[in-house]
Order: sequence, then structure tokens, then C-alpha cells
Amino acid sequence: MQAFKLKECKILRKILSTDNFKTENKNSSETKEETSLNQASANSRRCFYHQTKKIFVGSWNIGGITPPKNLDIEDWLDTQNNSADIYVLGFQEIVPLNAANVLGPQNRKVSSKWNSLIGEALNNRTPTKVVEEDKIAEPQKIYPLKEHICAEGEHGQDFQCITSRQMVGMFITIWVRCDLYHTIRHLSVSSVGCGIMGCLGNKGSISIRFYLHETSFCFICSHLASGGKEVDRRQRNVNATDILSKTIFPSGPLHDVPQKIIDHDRVIWLGDLNYRIYMPNSTTQSLIKRREWDTLLKYDQSVL
Repeated sequence: MQAFKLKECKILRKILSTDNFKTENKNSSETKEETSLNQASANSRRCFYHQTKKIFVGSWNIGGITPPKNLDIEDWLDTQNNSADIYVLGFQEIVPLNAANVLGPQNRKVSSKWNSLIGEALNNRTPTKVVEEDKIAEPQKIYPLKEHICAEGEHGQDFQCITSRQMVGMFITIWVRCDLYHTIRHLSVSSVGCGIMGCLGNKGSISIRFYLHETSFCFICSHLASGGKEVDRRQRNVNATDILSKTIFPSGPLHDVPQKIIDHDRVIWLGDLNYRIYMPNSTTQSLIKRREWDTLLKYDQSVL
């Protein structure tokens, strides 16, 4: 991922295509304006820079099974080959979607187990301290990360959990390299329930927004309506529309932070979206074996 230049710089570089801004019949005020714009153009070339960062995004529907203590997820996270700079991991059905879990209090023991396993895999040792979920995951707040300590490990490859959030069976957790920890700003969480009665959390989304340097990111972990009928596909579209319209983040102290999903520089949607290939299963399996991806894409419900 590349960090983007400031909005002011983008505007200036669109306006000023050269260093010499030429006009005809200039008066003194126009000359002053030209000088000011040329100086701004020169400054604009110095006010941004690019960095390349790797973000690993993974999603897993657990099916309501509690992870065993010896579960090894290093292969999934591909930690042995080349670590990413940021890991965004979304889960669905970390608890069974029964009435007790949907209507009752959150069971956070399972999400804590997952965070421990992730910490062990990323750091290849006893997991680093996880930021308290309840403290950092309250919705509609912005969290200053400087309040938390991140002890950088050897070669700067230790990872720290900056936030995690659970809503019934959905769970999202974000881990960053310790040397990037203090470059993250405006961290905020917003959840939308789309399940039973159109509002409960057995279906819906957890969205997390933050800035990495000057680039805003929004990650949406969602679990949409299931079912293979046309009415189910339409309901998934309704879920997605509700998530886009109802997810709202705080604007920040200077009111310059994006509040809606689509206003962010980078938006990544992950999860169990439940969209299907709109053809018989036998035909689908045959096309997969023949690697006819273009044909499959034509019948993908998510793009129809």
C-alpha cells in the first residue's frame, strides 16, 4: 500500500501543471497571485512522500467451533515467508449463532483465545499484551494509541494488537508492526446489526477506521444473509446497502476525518458475504476443475 499525498497538494498539482504560470495582460494583483501559486507549487512537491506497506487481510468462518490450544495458524498468516506490516483478520461464527449468544451477553472468552493464538503466530513466542478490547473498542470514539506501550522486538518485527471488536459471532482484530504503532491515528469502530428483525448482530458488520501516516483506511468485516434463492441474494444486497449507509465514524477534533465508508482513501471489505455462483453446483464444480474463471465470474452473484 502506498501512502498518499495531502489533499492540498493534490489540488495544487492539478491546478499547476508547470512551474511557470503564464497569463496575458497581467496586472499587479495577478502577478502577486502567480508568485504565490508558483511558490505553493514548489512547496507541494516537498509536502508528500510515498511508502510501500504490506497489509495481510484474512477472513475465516469458524462455524461455531472453539479453537484448540495447539492450533497452528502460521501457515494461514504466512509468517515464515515474509511478514506483512499490518494484519487485518476477520472471523464469523466464532460462537454458535443460537438464541443465547444472539440475545444474551457477549462471550469474549473465544475472541480472547483467538487473539492469543494470533499473537503467538505473529511474534513466534508468548503473545504480546493485547490492548483491552472493551477499552479500545467502544463505538464512536477516537483512540490515542500513545496511551499504550508497544515494546519493539528484534528487527522491528514484533506485532501489537491495536484494536479488536466482537459482535455476536463476528470478530475483527488488527495487528501492526511495533515500529508503525505510533504512525496510526484516528482509530475508531462502528458496528451495524442486520440480522434478526433487521438489527440484531448475528448478521451485519464491524468497521474499523484509522489513518496510517496520511492515508485513511476502512476495513469492513461482515457476515451477510445466507441462502441460495433470489430473495436471499436481494437480502444480501439490502444488508450491504444498510452497512454503507449506517456506518458512521466520528469526524475528529478538526472535522477533517472521513465519517462514511466511501470517503476513505482505501476501503477493504472482508468476511462471509454469502454470495453464490448462480448456476447448478455440478456445473460450477466442472468449471472450477477446468479453471474457467471468466465464465464463473459472469455468474457470480456479487457482480450481477
